[in-house]
Formats: sequence, structure tokens, C-alpha cells
Amino acid sequence: MAKRQYLGNFELVVMLALIRLGENAYGVPIAREIEVRSGRRVSLGSIYATLERLEAKGLVSSELGEPTSERGGRAKKYFRISGMGLREVRATQRMLMKSWQGLRQLEGRRV
Repeated sequence: MAKRQYLGNFELVVMLALIRLGENAYGVPIAREIEVRSGRRVSLGSIYATLERLEAKGLVSSELGEPTSERGGRAKKYFRISGMGLREVRATQRMLMKSWQGLRQLEGRRV
């Protein structure tokens, strides 16, 4: 069995944004998706640093699109989650769900 990749909080949030965006996942839409879902601003630098780390782990892949005039002739770099990345997101989801079970403080009950 492959070695488990432990996802950090921001890595998980970035990967969830990739899943939601599908083929349109590049820097600006990823940042927008995270900001809409979390209510927090994120820098493109932190997103790209995280994507590079995830790509080095084999959890995401990237591909250059066509150069566009709106970007001064530069191409957008599109990202997608890999099969291994999707498995790690699911494993993280299961682990978090198990960790939250039975915590009265998180269930809205009074302590």
C-alpha cells in the first residue's frame, strides 16, 4: 500500500477548490472559490506554493493552456486533482468525520 500523504488544512481547502472548479482551476478562480467558501482572502502566492507542494507529492497535476492576450501573451497554468489526490481527500474526510464524532461541544449541545 502507498504511503499516506497527510494533508494540511490549506492543502485540503485548495484541493476541494480544484474538485469544485474542474477544468477551470487556475490561480485566480481557485483564490475566488476559497474566498467565497471560507470568507477569508488568500494570496495567489500561497495558492501557487501549495499547488507546487501538492504536485511534488503527486496529488495534483498541471498543464499550460494557450497564451492569451489578456495576460500579455502568457499562458494560464491549469491544475487538476490526481487519482491519488482524490483518495487522500477522501481519507482525510473520513478521518475528520471520525475525529468529530461524539464531541458534544461541536454538536451544539451545552457542556
